[in-house]
Amino acid sequence: MTAGAWANATPEDRAAIKAWFDAWGAHVAAKEFTPARALFASEAIGFGTWMDYVEGLDALESRQWRSVWPTIADFHHRTDDALQVTVSPDRLQAVGLVLWTSTGFDKNGVKFQRPGRTTGIFTRATIGEPWLCVHTHVSLARGVPQQSFGPPQA
Repeated sequence: MTAGAWANATPEDRAAIKAWFDAWGAHVAAKEFTPARALFASEAIGFGTWMDYVEGLDALESRQWRSVWPTIADFHHRTDDALQVTVSPDRLQAVGLVLWTSTGFDKNGVKFQRPGRTTGIFTRATIGEPWLCVHTHVSLARGVPQQSFGPPQA
């Protein structure tokens, strides 16, 4: 397979990847770690704000997700206006790129806009099965503070 063989997703595959990002974004926003895991392959690997390289779903959750999700609010993948999807010719692999928004908090609890982007690589055994993510690269937009300290405690 050549790189040129990849193409824009069918409407069905695009809708499925959109639904995947919408579901994961809802889990991030609600800080729901267990249901978020069901969207990923156990051998998933990733890059992110806190870890240069994370191998395996357990490490991804413990060393990346749990370091970030509790410290932010209002997480939302912009799947309606900022999603790109390409698929392999056999429709068993896909790549999705999406922008997102969230709210961060400085050391004093003051809110700041915390936008970023995610790349996801997906796989499935047969067409029609749900996509499982095998790789994510989640990063902040340029100039956004690297750390959020969580909302002020009441």
